[in-house]
Amino acid sequence: MVPLSAFDAGAIPAPGGRRLVLYCRSGNRSGQAGRQLLAAGFAEVHHLRGGLLAWREAGCPVEASAGGSRLPDLMRQVQMAAGSLVLLGTVLGAAVSPWFLILSGGVGAGLAYAGASGTCGMAMLLARMPWNRTGTPPAAACPLERP
Repeated sequence: MVPLSAFDAGAIPAPGGRRLVLYCRSGNRSGQAGRQLLAAGFAEVHHLRGGLLAWREAGCPVEASAGGSRLPDLMRQVQMAAGSLVLLGTVLGAAVSPWFLILSGGVGAGLAYAGASGTCGMAMLLARMPWNRTGTPPAAACPLERP
């Protein structure tokens, strides 16, 4: 799994006769990455139209990650982590020392930067956690789309 903000079309090896399929939750980021690959000289790139949400809704098979974890999606994990850090900073700032309010302010600044830039450092960090690593989607007869 590679977040779009860290995606480098030049670092992707040619698929060597295999079909290259990109995917994300909604299909927007995989479409953008596919266009980058086409611009970098890839002859054929596909992505899941509508992302994994539409893939599942169409009844196409999805291979669960090792252990079959039912963790919340990445953005919900970011929301839970950011909210917990803001709450912790606020409680510690009121109960222990006002210096702990820096934690809440830092998380708020990070969220504001993520919204303005489209790059979320916390999401990139959480995506690298072992519980968020997933396998590749299985080959199926479900519709693919060229970006």
